[in-house]
Amino acid sequence: MAIHPIDYRYGSEEMKRIWEEENKLQKLLDVEAALARAHAQLGNIPEESAKIISERANTKWVRVERVQEIEEEIHHDIMAVVKALSEVCGEHGKYIHLGATSNDIIDTANALLIKESLEIVLKDLKELRTILKSLAKEHKYTVCIGRTHGQHAVPTTYGMKFAIWLDEIQRHIERIEEAKKRILVGQMSGAVGTMASFGEMGLKIQELVMKDLGLKSALISNQIIQRDVYAELMSILAIIASTLDKIALEIRNLQRTEILEISEPFGKKQVGSSTMPHKRNPIRSEKISGLARVIYSNIIPALLNNPLWHERDLTNSSVERVILPETFVLLDEMLKNMKKVLLGLEFFPENIKKNLYLTKNLIMAEPLMLKLTEKGMGRQEAHELVRRLAMKAFEENRDLLEVLSESKEAREYLTDDDLASLKPENYIGMAPQIVDNVIAYVEEKEKTEES
Repeated sequence: MAIHPIDYRYGSEEMKRIWEEENKLQKLLDVEAALARAHAQLGNIPEESAKIISERANTKWVRVERVQEIEEEIHHDIMAVVKALSEVCGEHGKYIHLGATSNDIIDTANALLIKESLEIVLKDLKELRTILKSLAKEHKYTVCIGRTHGQHAVPTTYGMKFAIWLDEIQRHIERIEEAKKRILVGQMSGAVGTMASFGEMGLKIQELVMKDLGLKSALISNQIIQRDVYAELMSILAIIASTLDKIALEIRNLQRTEILEISEPFGKKQVGSSTMPHKRNPIRSEKISGLARVIYSNIIPALLNNPLWHERDLTNSSVERVILPETFVLLDEMLKNMKKVLLGLEFFPENIKKNLYLTKNLIMAEPLMLKLTEKGMGRQEAHELVRRLAMKAFEENRDLLEVLSESKEAREYLTDDDLASLKPENYIGMAPQIVDNVIAYVEEKEKTEES
């Protein structure tokens, strides 16, 4: 019976399939088979034995149910796999797991699972990158109010918002690609990592096994791959989650009734509330922000798994059975929901413009100050003058430009044409060029990936 929501509610079947018992068992069997082939290549075991072990090291021969049955009896998960594989290999079973320790198999299999999972994450990130790039191009000149401290600041553009997120997603792609050489590593080093059980062939056996499996060999281990590797992985996944949380939070805020500049898509038959039929709740964005909190919390146990007693203990094992699949499945759910949200994003241009002018040009205080400075007034003097006029406009609920036009101090420097030029739409600085720079950078990276 399913208990955890990742079993029935969150994550794609593609991602969940990776972390299901059958695929996890298959990865353990893949490592055992690669070890047998390495031994055969070096003349340690008959080639026929390695062939039989390789042919039968799959879940058609070795059933999950049989492994569980053996483990129930002997209370050791890897020996249960070894015994179940040995049963179906007959006389050749005596060569299985030769010289290996449990974590040689577990940690190398984990690297294979992580490798498969990261490919899905990268695929989703690249699709998200494409969506954001399109939105940044489309809304390069969509001027809106920028907000700091929750208050109206100065104008910005929606192109800038999307380009910020685009740039961040690109960094995540680069982070994963760069970290792969540290994360996708396996070992075949025996008890406490000295390779004594493999004799003088230890380094060669590890090299052959990892080459066979498409992994990098750990330079050194002490029976386990050091858990700073897993901590780095979990940190990267959590940073990705924080970006998705950031995007979702901004969409949720901009969808507030009193703002309503953009909105996540809402289906024709979608229900927003069981009691308030009018509601259009941002449920996908809220789910993304909520699931991010679980992923953040998984960093702490990953860090605690790095310090273990002496060469190793088992306190990391039970934790990793939870946090690895949980984090990958939840991040998968977040990424796929974010793609849906951004692909169907609704814009409300009339509200974007209304909010831009909501403060009756108070947001033009900075360009006013700079215009006065340009015309000869000292910067500090201009700041104080505009501050006083802005406070007056706020208190009297009047347009700042109107109040300014009545100021003798200001009018000594500013003409009617100067005032007419002070429009929010004209004060976006280099925003379009900045967006173009981000898009150009990302497109250059895409070309590099293709080559």
